[in-house]
Amino acid sequence: MQCLIKLRSLCTSMRWNNFFSHKEHRVHRENPRPYLRNRLSLWSLCTLWLAVFALSGCGREPLYQSQSYVFGTLVDISIYGEEASRAADLAAVIQQDFQRLHHKLHAWNEDSDLSRLNRAFAAGERVTIDPELAQLIKQAQQLSAQSDGLFNPAIGQLIGHWGFQRDMFKPVSIDRDAIEKLVAANPQMSDIVLHESASGIEAESRNPAVKLDFGGYAKGYALDRAAAYLRAEGVRNALINIGGNVMALGKKGDQPWRIGIQHPRAPAPLATLPLYDGEAVGTSGDYQRYFELDGERYAHLLDPRTGQPARGTQSLTVLITARAGAGTLSDAPSKPAYLAGDQWREHTRRFGIEHVLRVAADGRVEVTRALRARLQFPAPVEVTVVD
Repeated sequence: MQCLIKLRSLCTSMRWNNFFSHKEHRVHRENPRPYLRNRLSLWSLCTLWLAVFALSGCGREPLYQSQSYVFGTLVDISIYGEEASRAADLAAVIQQDFQRLHHKLHAWNEDSDLSRLNRAFAAGERVTIDPELAQLIKQAQQLSAQSDGLFNPAIGQLIGHWGFQRDMFKPVSIDRDAIEKLVAANPQMSDIVLHESASGIEAESRNPAVKLDFGGYAKGYALDRAAAYLRAEGVRNALINIGGNVMALGKKGDQPWRIGIQHPRAPAPLATLPLYDGEAVGTSGDYQRYFELDGERYAHLLDPRTGQPARGTQSLTVLITARAGAGTLSDAPSKPAYLAGDQWREHTRRFGIEHVLRVAADGRVEVTRALRARLQFPAPVEVTVVD
C-alpha cells in the first residue's frame, strides 16, 4: 500500500510540461481545452504505470526500474532478479538504442534518416539507405499488404496536414480540398522500390506523394529489439513499457507480470490481466493524441481511404502470445483493426491475433473469448464476448 501511495504521489506531483520535452503531445497554450485533454491523457499514462507496478506487487524484491521519455512518450524498463548495477547498465543500453531509433525514424526532424529518405521520394530520386531501414520498409510493406492497405505508413503527408507532425501540437484548420487531393494521390507502401546490390541498398518511390511515418510501428520494433538484447544478455525476467506498448520476459518473482488496460474515457484501468513470458500488449486509441474543434474530436489515427480520423472505435487492445516479432505485432496490426470499426475482428484474424478488446465509439465493450478468460474488471462492465 505504501508503494502504491508513493506512485500516486509521484504522478500527481509531476510537472506536466516537463513530459513534453519531445513535444509530440504538446498543446499550444492558446487553446486551453486541448491542453486540458492532453493533461488528462498524461494522467492516464500515470494510471497505466500504477496498474503495471502496483498490480505486480510492491515490496523489497530485487526490482530495478529505469524511466525516460522517448518516441514522444513515457518509457519504463523493469528488470527483476539482477544485481542493481548490472541492471542499470543493461537498461542504459536499451534506452540509448531507443534514442537512436527515435532520432533515426523521426518523421519531421529534417536531420533524421527518414526525413532524408522522404525528401528523395518527393524529388523522384534514388537514395542509399542502411540495412536496418530497408528491413523496416520491407516489413511495413508486408504488414500493409496483409491489412489491405489500412496499415499505411506512407501517408505521412496526411498526418502532417492534420497537425500531428509538429513540435507544437494544436488544432488546425481543416482543408477538405487538400485532404481529397492527398487521398487521390493514393500513396502506398507498394510504391517503394528497393534496389539491392553488392555495393549497398538504394530506395526510390514510384509515387512522389509517399512520405513515410513509422509512428504506428516504431515502438513495437523497439520492443522486439530490447527483448532480444535482454535475452542475449541472460536476463530472464523483465517488463518493457513504451507508452502502453508492453512486453514481458519471464515473471516477477513467483507471479506473472500484471498490467492494466487503459479506459479510453477515464483516468483508470478498464481491465487488468497477467502477462506471461514473451507476450506483448498494444493499444490504439483516440484519447491521447487528438484535438477538439467545434465540438468534434479529431484523433491521430487516420483512415487512408478517406483521409479522415476514424470514428468507429475509442480504443482497441491486442495481446500477442509468445512468438517471433511479438512486439511489432502488438503495435502495427492494432491500427487496421481500429480503423476497421465494426469489422475489427476480420482484421485481427488476418494477423493470427485471438486476444482482443475493443471499446466502440458508443462505449460498448467487446472482447474475444480467448482474452475474456484472462481479464479482470475493477468495476462492473457489460461485455460482449466475440469468437
